Amino acid sequence: MKIRFTLGIVILLSFSSALARSEEKKLPEEQLPALVATAVANNPELKASESRWQMLASKVKQASALEDPMVMFKLQNVPARNPFVFNRDTQSAKVIGISQQLPFWGKRALRKEVARQEAESYKWAVEERKLELTRMVKENYYQLWAVDKELAIVEKNLKLLSDVLAVTELKYSIGQGVQPDIFKAGLEKSKMIAMQINLQQQRKSLEANMNYLLGRAGNTPVGPVAEFILPKVSLSSEQLNAIALEQRPQIKSLANLVNKAEASLRLAKKEFYPDFNFSLEYMFRDPVSTEMATDPGDNMVSLGVTFNIPFQQEKRREMRAESAFERTMATEELNALKNSISSTINETLAQLERRRKLTELYKSGIIPEAEQSLESSLISYRVSKVDFLTLLDSRMNLFTYERELYESQAEYMMKLAQLEAAIGTDPTAASVNAGHQEN
Repeated sequence: MKIRFTLGIVILLSFSSALARSEEKKLPEEQLPALVATAVANNPELKASESRWQMLASKVKQASALEDPMVMFKLQNVPARNPFVFNRDTQSAKVIGISQQLPFWGKRALRKEVARQEAESYKWAVEERKLELTRMVKENYYQLWAVDKELAIVEKNLKLLSDVLAVTELKYSIGQGVQPDIFKAGLEKSKMIAMQINLQQQRKSLEANMNYLLGRAGNTPVGPVAEFILPKVSLSSEQLNAIALEQRPQIKSLANLVNKAEASLRLAKKEFYPDFNFSLEYMFRDPVSTEMATDPGDNMVSLGVTFNIPFQQEKRREMRAESAFERTMATEELNALKNSISSTINETLAQLERRRKLTELYKSGIIPEAEQSLESSLISYRVSKVDFLTLLDSRMNLFTYERELYESQAEYMMKLAQLEAAIGTDPTAASVNAGHQEN
């Protein structure tokens, strides 16, 4: 009685899981281009990065702008006892003036260049972020596909185990089987249901992550993933590396940082030269006629220039050294990135080749043979020509090979997404374009 009750619970759980799965399948298939477009349009981190780029871009004109001119008004050489009397002293005057600070020639252009290169660097950093976001969406997408496929083969195996359990119970009832086989069948089915529960939880986690990447509510349902074929990359590692040097946004970003550091170094050298302040003053004078002096009160003009003396040499030398180190740092980071890209391309191409060969081997050889072996074992088990363990072994072999097939297909597409992020463009589209150019 206890055995039948346990088996009833198992069958009920299996039915409930299958029902939930059928509800999921009612959702429309998710299309990868639409998901990527949604992520690029809605992801809040990407929006923050774009705003930062716009913020830096708005600083370019500010960097080269002159300081505001200074306007001056003063009463000059007036008596302290009566400051508004201007006809007692020949040197009394009302003065209005204007002055303008001008940096040494070339400094403004270099400041603008530093700001422009920094803004351009962050512009490419935003494009790099888009590439990374696309890669993460694609990886999540193909992980969802693999989980859905594994759930499907789990359901198929649950149905198979139900049939096997029915046959085992029938054989036991007529004295051709043993009770431990019933327990083993029930245990295998329970283990399969546990695997199904874990896969369903994994799918929920992947859904939540996909919704996070797309910038939408975490409980938004994600439909099944559309089927796909494995595209082939026909370009060599050298060709892909050349494409990466031209297309990868992060390379362009670091190149801008190198240019920024070089402009900063030139600007630091300009700091050894003075800045100037030009001034113009106009004095309004009243006629003076006293016992001491007589003056017609002609108005006067003053022109002047002041400049600083670059006396703090140590500070300026350190500014120059700072810019030199910044240039070295950016250059070496660029070299390191190029080495990393080359290594990633070679490793990823090897992984793609391995996964493609495994997929072809599973499809054309291993899985068909495993299916035939399982079918033969089922027929033989019904007529008591093989034992229950042999049947379970055949079933587990097919289950394992099918999982490995789907894992290889999903891993192939994820590696392809990683290669796209490494070179900065779709490697399959790059292959087509390269072929057209050669023709």
